[in-house]
Amino acid sequence: MRKEFERTSPEAVGIRSQAILDYIDALERSNTEMHGIMIMRHGKICAEGWWQPFAPNLRHGLQSHTKTYAATAVGIAYTEGVLKLDERLIDIFPEESPADPSENLKLLTVRDVLCMGCGMDAMPRPTVDWIRDFMHTPVNHKPGTAFMYNSTGSSILGAIVRKKTGEGLQEYLSKRLFCKIGIDPDNIRWYCMPDGMEMGGGGMLATTEDNLRLMKLYADGGVWEGERILAEDYVRLATTNQNDSSTEALNNPEASDNFLGYGFQIWMCKPKGVYRADGAMGQFTIVSPEQDLLIAINETAVGAHWAQSTLNITWDFLEKVGGGTLEEDPQSAGRLAQKMRCLNLPNPVFQPLSPIASKISGRTYTVQSGVLSTEIFNFMSGEPVSPITDFSFAFDSYGCIWNVNGPNGTQAVRIATNGCRFTNLVGKAEDQTQLLVCDGAWTEEDTFAVNLRWAETCLTKKLVFHFDCDGVTVEDTNNSAFRRSEDGPDVIVAK
Repeated sequence: MRKEFERTSPEAVGIRSQAILDYIDALERSNTEMHGIMIMRHGKICAEGWWQPFAPNLRHGLQSHTKTYAATAVGIAYTEGVLKLDERLIDIFPEESPADPSENLKLLTVRDVLCMGCGMDAMPRPTVDWIRDFMHTPVNHKPGTAFMYNSTGSSILGAIVRKKTGEGLQEYLSKRLFCKIGIDPDNIRWYCMPDGMEMGGGGMLATTEDNLRLMKLYADGGVWEGERILAEDYVRLATTNQNDSSTEALNNPEASDNFLGYGFQIWMCKPKGVYRADGAMGQFTIVSPEQDLLIAINETAVGAHWAQSTLNITWDFLEKVGGGTLEEDPQSAGRLAQKMRCLNLPNPVFQPLSPIASKISGRTYTVQSGVLSTEIFNFMSGEPVSPITDFSFAFDSYGCIWNVNGPNGTQAVRIATNGCRFTNLVGKAEDQTQLLVCDGAWTEEDTFAVNLRWAETCLTKKLVFHFDCDGVTVEDTNNSAFRRSEDGPDVIVAK
């Protein structure tokens, strides 16, 4: 049975409530979009909150924070004696290896993969034969001597576990990690590689508290409630510098906390001894061992400079954390509690219904050019992305139903226009459904702007429909971390 963490006041663990208020205010002003935060000290939660529509039990896309889970699976296998860190990959994957491997490939070990020291200059892209492709990618440098961020290598960690145990990451971690540290295995979701194996490099969805529990295991030296899950030496290696990552100053200059070294799928940080699990767009779980402090964050930080801003604000907060206990401050504690209870994303814009809405309602628009992608519905399903063929709207005083047709069938999405948001459960298979949160507003008499948010991810999309007598032109913009702002929106024409 899951044991809940004790909740306490910040002052009881040596933190001023006002310091946390200032921290939250600074995060909200930092041009990132906060989704959730938990602060733990001395094993007790002293502050937590989620910006609606995000919520405590709602899983969230982890991006590369997934890597730390994959490395933990390797660590458990190492602890149980199933594998050794110095095992060579050509011995683990003999059938996928070249007949005449290079000298550098012969040297490549599990340890090298864990610390981003594969020695490759390029990351192989996943195909159905992605393990073979990885093993045939040139190893240009002696393994362990050159840092290159390699997400396919992180997925190889899951393949190593599967080869050694016969179990994929979900099955292996469910029994040996999730159930032991209080993570609900049934609430975990993974993206998969082309061969169906869980993606170890960035494919997991979990809650903010799941991430906190994972990193508390590391903070406690690999022991959970008296049971050793990770070997002490593995935790020490994982949470200390194993590979010089200073070359990131050239590859990713805005992310200055990436220059300071890398453990086993864990980054070293600017404050002494601090380390973090890290996923794109600001999925952080930060451990400060000297302060016995953990902070788990989910957010959307579009761009490395904004994610770095979150870290910089956090380092400022850590400097305000004292020792021992403090005298209770009921007024500040009350303001903090009220703040954390009432966190919200900015309210949607309300505009009156356009007079042309009645003319548009019920009309079917067929896409003539451009691609209006159904990725908004199968973002996590694993199905091929396919284009929308036609769509229609049905408006009322509270919003509209957007009926969308395509090769994968029909979806009816409710869009709020009354200054609120509607939450839709979309997807056909039970294990592929997604929460899609939608709002819209008439910005001009002939222009309807729709915001789509996948509440289990960082992904949002804005669709701007420009109607005229001939049909509609749609501008489609998403906030993907891989989309350049200078690209502008995709344009779709429908009649």
